Amino acid sequence: MLMQNARLARLHYLSGTFRVLSPGDHVLCAVTRQPIPLADLKYWSVERQEAYASAQASLEAEGKR
Repeated sequence: MLMQNARLARLHYLSGTFRVLSPGDHVLCAVTRQPIPLADLKYWSVERQEAYASAQASLEAEGKR
């Protein structure tokens, strides 16, 4: 659960890691728009530069290509 003063981060997604462009504590899932705390971020696309809340969301994004 995110706190009320949560701040959206901007990231550059790399293979196996990411670089913080603008500090924050979460990003939004590209499929569900669900906030993802940076500490919990496990799924993203380097090609599309977007984050996913779950493996299922990642598969859904792949299917929309």
